[in-house]
Amino acid sequence: MKISRWLALAGLAALPGMAMAADIDGSALSVLWGVPFAGLLLSIALMPLLAPSFWHHHFGKVAAAWGLAFLAPFAVTFGAPAAGISLVHALVAEYIPFVILLTALYTVSGGIYIRGNLHGSPGLNTAILAIGAVLASFMGTTGASMLLIRPLIRANDNRKHVAHVVVFFIFIVSNAGGSLTPLGDPPLFLGFLKGVDFFWTVRQIFPETLFLVGALLAIFYALDSWFYHRREELLPADPTPDSRAIGFDGKVNFALLGVVVALVLVSGFWKSPVSWTIAGAEVGLPGLMRDVGLIVVALVSFKLTPAQVHADNQFGWGPMQEVAKLFAGIFLTIIPVIAMLKAGTSGPFGAVVSAVTRPDGSPDPAMYFWATGALSSFLDNAPTYLVFFNTAGGDPAVLMTTLAPTLAAISAGAVFMGANTYIGNAPNMMVKAIAEDRGVKMPSFFGYMLWSGGILVPLFVVMTYIWFR
Repeated sequence: MKISRWLALAGLAALPGMAMAADIDGSALSVLWGVPFAGLLLSIALMPLLAPSFWHHHFGKVAAAWGLAFLAPFAVTFGAPAAGISLVHALVAEYIPFVILLTALYTVSGGIYIRGNLHGSPGLNTAILAIGAVLASFMGTTGASMLLIRPLIRANDNRKHVAHVVVFFIFIVSNAGGSLTPLGDPPLFLGFLKGVDFFWTVRQIFPETLFLVGALLAIFYALDSWFYHRREELLPADPTPDSRAIGFDGKVNFALLGVVVALVLVSGFWKSPVSWTIAGAEVGLPGLMRDVGLIVVALVSFKLTPAQVHADNQFGWGPMQEVAKLFAGIFLTIIPVIAMLKAGTSGPFGAVVSAVTRPDGSPDPAMYFWATGALSSFLDNAPTYLVFFNTAGGDPAVLMTTLAPTLAAISAGAVFMGANTYIGNAPNMMVKAIAEDRGVKMPSFFGYMLWSGGILVPLFVVMTYIWFR
């Protein structure tokens, strides 16, 4: 049974009496309620490595099983109305808008093909990475990664050493570049849905982003120049002929990308008293219009994009389906975890709250930066952001003002440190898979961590002393 189907059935079964359901008291929950959430994230982290064939064919069933492992006992213990209202709130307020935005960005970016053959010199490669860093905050790390990774690999297919190019692409385009707007990376969009202003992150962590991206570009240019000038680095013949002029196919999608940005912006600034309550979850008119508009944009993009462009881009729905199915389970199983964190020091996760809190009771931005980043490295950075967003109080008005350094640390940790491993952010694995399909011998899971540990971690230490003390 597909995840969307069992979620719908569970919600319908619990609809009667939902209005009477109370908020979950996290202080009364046992830490065991977090086992399904931890189990799902560990499955995402380990099963692709330990049982890749099984995971490829059954990841949706695994996510569904963990979701039901939480929902069924919760309904038995606290009643169907309480389970149902929690489920519907997670779907309507967070999951559905989240997936709709990702789908729109994925579809639009998949309709743009960069044709022709560039030649991968250190200067050109650095320029592509810099452009990707800028695009990532406007079309998402997934969109920018899918747009640029294939032409970047084609540009370097006449070189002997290419893996380092893809590794830095993951560092910069698939992660760090998406730190400035809610369009850039899923954690920031979840913050936007929670009430964080659209331009808050660009005002707060622009210096940190500029430092990290600038440092990575400089290190990459030096390293790529060293490889480029080695003997026999360039192959005798370029596998990609220069027969096609450099340009773009599917240009209509640039306009559609602008529509996506406009829809998200308008939904953030438009204040309307019109809203609907669906089983306890409030749906405002601006958010509804944004989501409907994004669906229309995705449909128009798919309809207007020539089939040849999709073929050239090797466009398919597999990656998007995987993200949608896995996040359905994540958004469901994270419900009790968030409730327990909201309980603060009186809840089961009081030790976590204490670890990121100074003796005087104020939050410690440095600890928030590293705690959020450490979990984002091995789990998924979107739910990790939610966990620490709620640990810090969960009130966007307070977090954007009084506790702005704390929210900045959470945002930076979730986005930047998603680059520490292949599983830290969804585009990482997608880029790795595309590179290997094109013949690039990528580092192993732990080999990649040697790259990130040697390059990223020292930069994060410097950032801590400059910005998060």
